Amino acid sequence: MRIMKKIMTIVVGLMLTLPSLTAQNDFEIAKNVDIFVSILKELNDKYAEEISPGQLTQTAIDAMLESLDPYTVFYPESEIEDYRMMTTGQYGGVGALIMQRGKDVVISEPYENSPAAKAGVLAGDVIRKVNNQPMADKTSSDVSTAMKGQPGSTLLLEVFRPTENKTLTFNIIREEIKLPNIPYSGMIGDDVGYIKLDQFTDKASTEVKEAFLELKKQGMKYLILDLRNNGGGLLNEAVNIMNLFVDKGTTIVETKGKIPEQQRVFKTSGSALDKDIPVVVLVNEHSASASEIVSGAFQDLDRGVIVGKKSFGKGLVQNVLPLDYNTSLKITVSKYYIPSGRCVQNIDYFNHDSTKAAKIPDSLAVAFTTKNGRTVYDKGGVEPDVVTEDSLLSDVLFALVTNNLVFDFANEYHAKHDTILPAEDFRIDDKLYAEFVDFLKDKDYSYKSETEELLEDVKKTAIDDKLFSSIEPDYNLLLSKIQEEKKNDLQKYKSEISNYLSSEIVVRYYYQKGRIMNMLSEDTDIAAAKSVLLDSQRYNSILSPKR
Repeated sequence: MRIMKKIMTIVVGLMLTLPSLTAQNDFEIAKNVDIFVSILKELNDKYAEEISPGQLTQTAIDAMLESLDPYTVFYPESEIEDYRMMTTGQYGGVGALIMQRGKDVVISEPYENSPAAKAGVLAGDVIRKVNNQPMADKTSSDVSTAMKGQPGSTLLLEVFRPTENKTLTFNIIREEIKLPNIPYSGMIGDDVGYIKLDQFTDKASTEVKEAFLELKKQGMKYLILDLRNNGGGLLNEAVNIMNLFVDKGTTIVETKGKIPEQQRVFKTSGSALDKDIPVVVLVNEHSASASEIVSGAFQDLDRGVIVGKKSFGKGLVQNVLPLDYNTSLKITVSKYYIPSGRCVQNIDYFNHDSTKAAKIPDSLAVAFTTKNGRTVYDKGGVEPDVVTEDSLLSDVLFALVTNNLVFDFANEYHAKHDTILPAEDFRIDDKLYAEFVDFLKDKDYSYKSETEELLEDVKKTAIDDKLFSSIEPDYNLLLSKIQEEKKNDLQKYKSEISNYLSSEIVVRYYYQKGRIMNMLSEDTDIAAAKSVLLDSQRYNSILSPKR
């Protein structure tokens, strides 16, 4: 009976978190909750096998929310640490990234100064047991849940270390793990400052302010704010970050929802830290939500130049509502609109007549104007003022990465070398690259090039058209030439492979901060940003309306 009361409380709690509805909808809610509970009771009493009422309820809730949008999510008690990490950027655990590798779950990277790192856990360690519970055939999600827990609690971790061919056991005290909002900031030239902002959790704006002031002390005259791969976070932190660069009382974002509490205008409340420093904001297709509020506000207010790729296009706002039994509901409550009045939302989850949400077509894009009178559009996402080229991995490097061969070589290198050069100076020389090529000789990293895939399509079409027998000799000759040419890919793409391998080795010694430092000099988006900043005529021209 207790489980039924718990389920009823969760279901009713979910319903009560919705905005006030009409009397008819109130009746519909009461009726359907009653039907649902009646079905669950009958199943529990009479189904041929034992059921799990909690699991069935979770399935029902997930299916209901999935019909709305991907950002409205129910968090059961078992996922409370994931919920905390989402809202605060912190959780109780040992501080290590893990990844699935076949049937095993492997440590991919311990965080700097984390309990895992201080205990001696290394990238490549295969997780065998957590608190004496075998982890064989478990998913990375299962292992992650097992490793998280209350700060101060003990975790007994058993791993197998391939580079030493032995099993190791670590007794680790869990801590409050706080992922940094800014993994790195520094000068990347005599005058150019750089801030990499990874998320908008609590105190992100304070950390940006501190980093900015430190860079000013070091002589910064231009700023690159890197929001690439930043999936967003707290709206108020986005507003506070903009407050560092624009006047008090400037509208940054407006939210519009069904209930009056969601009709809000967010303005800067304090004096700007620096209203004049030239700024470039870097974005890409993984910059979303709060990242789009900041980049969109910089663009709409003509306060900075946006460089990179079109952003993700998430113009929806969520609130997290606590429910009974230590559960929570993250619910979409409104859309947000940046200073020009446009919404960056890319997918319409609300006004479609089928179960499939629709991407908003460019043909429906509406023109808006920036503060200076430039024309911008609501095409789903923030379109950069300067678009940079895509930097896709070559086929051979993609194969090396997905087969974990770069990862494995970096682990072996780390096992043999106690130290390396500083992160910004470390590079793969010819000797080390030759060692890597030799390491690959007995490894399988077979792959199909794009040309081979296109050639396969030609073959299928020719077979359908009954033409293949006549072109088969030419086809086979061309295929053999392509495959022979692939043997040179390790040398053809040596520079690209070396850069990736270099960053993978560096992260073993200097963690994420080191990886960023190592990659900065090879980053084409950074080069494009510096080119814009250091050419004042071009910078000002971009921010001026086209005549």
